[in-house]
Amino acid sequence: MLVEVWWVLCVLVLGHYQFSLAVPIPHEPCPSYDSFSKYRTNKHLSEGRHQLPYQRPVEGCRKFQSPVLENTIARLRSKIADPDLFRLFENAYPNTLDTAILWTGFAAKYGTGSVDTNHTDTTDEDLAFVITGDINAMWLRDSANQILSYLPLLQPSDSPQSIAAVFRGVINLQSRYIKIAPYCHAFQPPPESNITLAINHAYARNKVNPPYDRQLTFDCKWELDSLASFLHISTEYHNATGDMTPFIKYQWVETIRVILDAVEAMRTATYTPDGHIAPSGYTMTGQTDRATETTSNNGLGNPVKYTGMIRSTFRPSDDATIHQFLIPSNMMFARYLESASLIMEKITTQTTDPAKMQEAENLTQRMRTMGREIRAGITKHGIIHHPLFGPIFAFEVDGYGSQNLMDDANLPSLLSAAMMGYVSPRDQVYLNTRLFALSEENPYWMHGPVFSGIGGPHLGPMKAWPLAGIVRIMTSEDGSGEEAKEEIRGLLGATDGLGLIHEGVNVWNEQDWSRH
Repeated sequence: MLVEVWWVLCVLVLGHYQFSLAVPIPHEPCPSYDSFSKYRTNKHLSEGRHQLPYQRPVEGCRKFQSPVLENTIARLRSKIADPDLFRLFENAYPNTLDTAILWTGFAAKYGTGSVDTNHTDTTDEDLAFVITGDINAMWLRDSANQILSYLPLLQPSDSPQSIAAVFRGVINLQSRYIKIAPYCHAFQPPPESNITLAINHAYARNKVNPPYDRQLTFDCKWELDSLASFLHISTEYHNATGDMTPFIKYQWVETIRVILDAVEAMRTATYTPDGHIAPSGYTMTGQTDRATETTSNNGLGNPVKYTGMIRSTFRPSDDATIHQFLIPSNMMFARYLESASLIMEKITTQTTDPAKMQEAENLTQRMRTMGREIRAGITKHGIIHHPLFGPIFAFEVDGYGSQNLMDDANLPSLLSAAMMGYVSPRDQVYLNTRLFALSEENPYWMHGPVFSGIGGPHLGPMKAWPLAGIVRIMTSEDGSGEEAKEEIRGLLGATDGLGLIHEGVNVWNEQDWSRH
């Protein structure tokens, strides 16, 4: 039972749970979730050492209501013995459904990207707009991870009020977004929702090629893990339900083709054989005082040689890469490209459209060939010899022999390689890498009296991310359970008494944290 409880608690953090704004309900405006969740109350405290407050919005202010979720919380009340641990679970696990599902509905009959909101007819294609915490925009990576937290609750259902409908809605809306701008990572509300567009003040300071329409796209950083996240949620939905509808009936096959074409353009070396600069699928420069918000060489990034891997201009933390072959993101993309190819292969036997059948056959082969080539590139260029730990995975490489040795808390990370199924948790290179990532040899390992864990340049030194602590628990092979218990104690003591999971926590000052 402990494994089940902690799997559920762990996955709730993997979606970057942050605060969001509640929308009004008739006659009684809902308070801002941002406002009331930032402050500790002395009401309804847990009976444990930390006395954590109850932090869910009142029922009428919750964005998406799920009886399955409420039954699960009620069932686990008697299974999680520690009252503080249960309170943390009770507050955090429903947070996405409570606060971040800003809209669910159906695609307009001709609503495939048009900003016209005068829709008079709809299809049966589910859509779900999931915001990333404090920003009313939808990140591909974050929305996938947020909804994947509810994978243990996912069952086949045609009901638009079901968890399954939310999964389908995310897959279908992400499919639309990717077709609009495959190199972008964050998008505006769909026109069907009639939600006011978010304003990105960095738009005028950034020069992105190919350019994007800010009426449709919120921000455009090329992060390989964004497309990998679409493959991930597609795979998990199919495996859990067996439902092929989102993949056959709508635009999924075409979206996969767009993905493969986009990443193929980012596998090239910087230079052509005759010494010219090779075309790049994406370039970006930004006017900023933060090095992590822009790139070198007029948007091309640091030079690379061909390795079979895919260049990623930015990391999942939204920080620029140093060397563009970001190993964790390539791991994730290869892993879920391979599993998504099984869906594509099944389409060849279930579609009645000869053209779609032929395209699915071709795409299946492209997906599997590319997955093998990425894996070969990681094995050849991404494993280096560390003087203390032996062979480990580098964080970033360039194909010339340069490497960046570190790990970052954001997912995918090197620490998460076994969790995502890229390698066995007992793979020796992975075990060596795990020891490195959780040591002071990792330049972004933070340790102090409040909490110890992996951080990253997004928040800078001193801030450890509870997210990385959760991944540490999920990848632990410690049979005694002591590693997990120590991490649990740290997580419970790092909420600043609020009973919520923070983005980052100062390891020397629990009151210095970001987001929750």
